Amino acid sequence: MTQLYVVESADFLFLQHQLQMTPGNLSSHLSKLEEAGYVQVVKEFIERKPHTALKLTKKGRGAFKEYQHNLRQVFSDL
Repeated sequence: MTQLYVVESADFLFLQHQLQMTPGNLSSHLSKLEEAGYVQVVKEFIERKPHTALKLTKKGRGAFKEYQHNLRQVFSDL
């Protein structure tokens, strides 16, 4: 979520390398985020090669902002 929050969109391979995750593990996480309505997955072909683009939905951005707020609150209470 953090990686997608700071960009408009990112492709699957970029996220895989940034997060150092296996394709299956990343795919599993993204499926759960997509089911929750937090991530939009766009699959297409570019020059006959499959390409998967990902971006946070409005709901996903809102959930991430709430998460940040809650995390800040926890640390300010310490």
